[in-house]
Amino acid sequence: MFANDDPRLSQLLEGIVRLASGDLTSRIEVSPARDELDAIIMGTNLLAEDLQVIYEELEQRVQVRTQLLHEAHLEMQKMAMQDPLTGLANRSALLEALRSALEARAAVDGGGSEEGPAILLMDLDAFKSINDSLGHTAGDQVLVTVGERLRTAVRASDVVARLGGDEFAIVMPSASADQAAIVAHRILASLNEPIELPGRSVRCGASIGLSVGSGGQSPEDMLMEADVAMYASKAEGQNKLHRFEPALLLVRRLRSQLVDDLRAAIKDDALTLYYQPVVELGTGRIEGVEALVRWNHPTRGFIMPDEFIPLAEEAGLISELGLWVLRTAVKQLRAWIDAALVDSRFSVRINISATDLQSLQFIEDVRNTLKETGVRPEQVVLELTEVAIVKGNELDRYSLGGLRGLGVGIEIDDFGTGYSSISYLRRLPVDRVKVDRSLITGLESDPSQPALVAAVLQLVRACGLEAVWEGVETAEQAEILRGLGCRSAQGYYFSRPVPPDQIPELLADQQESANQ
Repeated sequence: MFANDDPRLSQLLEGIVRLASGDLTSRIEVSPARDELDAIIMGTNLLAEDLQVIYEELEQRVQVRTQLLHEAHLEMQKMAMQDPLTGLANRSALLEALRSALEARAAVDGGGSEEGPAILLMDLDAFKSINDSLGHTAGDQVLVTVGERLRTAVRASDVVARLGGDEFAIVMPSASADQAAIVAHRILASLNEPIELPGRSVRCGASIGLSVGSGGQSPEDMLMEADVAMYASKAEGQNKLHRFEPALLLVRRLRSQLVDDLRAAIKDDALTLYYQPVVELGTGRIEGVEALVRWNHPTRGFIMPDEFIPLAEEAGLISELGLWVLRTAVKQLRAWIDAALVDSRFSVRINISATDLQSLQFIEDVRNTLKETGVRPEQVVLELTEVAIVKGNELDRYSLGGLRGLGVGIEIDDFGTGYSSISYLRRLPVDRVKVDRSLITGLESDPSQPALVAAVLQLVRACGLEAVWEGVETAEQAEILRGLGCRSAQGYYFSRPVPPDQIPELLADQQESANQ
């Protein structure tokens, strides 16, 4: 045993207190006596060493975990600011870069310099058709390639972002309008080169809007201005650059108001259908009519279809508009049948959009409309443009097959406008083609034109189809077509599009002519 006044006891107590306070480096000196008290001191020192090793290991683990968490946080921040497909900045990063550039400009000169942050907003012109016809994998490759070309076309200080879909933007922290325009034209030139995909190459131009920042603007203001300018660029044609002008805001407001008015007109049944006869050339019988939508705006008067139909497509209203036309036209046909004005051979032709074919619901809409009205399917002919059919994908072909299965007719509109192919005429489930008016232009004056018409007719019939010739404007054109063996035609010579209440008079005139 050891004496109560042994000084080692106080050393041992002080050492234990230091260990308890967290000082794991503290050690108690062992005396030469090597007695039981020294054994306790040695045990306490060993415990301190073990605790120190455990603490250092824990501290190292904490450091490693902290570093991993920090790296994960940085990666999450990067992911939150980066487009996963192209590796470009995303919308959040773009707005942050624009905000920083605006703040830097305000801090330097109060925002009075002609050079300020500029933004280029870019939308690809032909991307949807590439995506629809070649698939999303090819579409993704196009987006990646476009991103790479943008990086090489801009300056080192510029920020390139993908905002979503086929929309890109470039923030130029310090640039004049002229400098920004130079970069924009460099981008357009780079996109003019073909993009190589497996087995083929494609071209994908762009429309660009430019906005240069001024004092007091927010990033959202600049992005909105660039968006307005970009739509103005699209209206001018492909591969164009347009700088924002205040007057464009009025154009956008008018356009937005027109979209709202069109939406209301569809909902409130405020549109009108006109009908243009399709005539059997051999007998003069009106074999059917084409339904053509018209809009008598309450304040602007008649708005032509070539203005409001593209508007409906841009605003996502084309399917609603198409459904309204379908139901209204078939109901009108039902009314003529009930009034004994037409027989079972009479048909109504209805234009449908490529968007309709992308929706399986459209097949059900046609089925339900036929069921509700009791109209025979073969009396309804759906017209789809040649471009939409040729550039369509597998879903489009499935939809065409589904519509054909209902028993309705399928007609290719605008045949001969540049995409004609014998293979698709034989392959697709269509009944007839409507030959574009350009193929009968000069029929009376050009000696070679009748031979061309005859060749086209022979081609169409060789594919097991029949043709309707549109754009007939003179009796001489009608007579030449009749002499060549053409069966049906449509055009101003026979009748302009008329409201439904004038169709009975046209039918009566046709009957009277037949009786004579």
